[in-house]
Amino acid sequence: MRNRYIGADSPTWQPGEPRRINLDRWRVPDLVAEISNTTLTIDLDEKKQLYLALGVPEYWVISVRARQVWAFRLVDGVYRECQVSVALAGLPIDLLDQTLAQMDNDNGNAAQWFATQLQSI
Repeated sequence: MRNRYIGADSPTWQPGEPRRINLDRWRVPDLVAEISNTTLTIDLDEKKQLYLALGVPEYWVISVRARQVWAFRLVDGVYRECQVSVALAGLPIDLLDQTLAQMDNDNGNAAQWFATQLQSI
């Protein structure tokens, strides 16, 4: 799981402290992303329901095998698939799919291509 907090009330960790999210101390993250290799079904079902219950505003599932991203935004108490990230200032989800497809050839070039694309957003 990867999480993202946005704003001044983001958690901070001390050096050497485990980077675990403690919801007794901090609010839920603005974005949670699960990187799926063998857990795609769990991530699209059980974990999606968990993050929904916690009220995480945006949830992504990134499939390593399928080279695809599913992005969901919390709207009126349910997750709806979205094409543009709110948590990451208008990032088109399709851009992530295109970057994953580029990784088949060369990860370094894919990262450079992604960075170039971000500059035009």
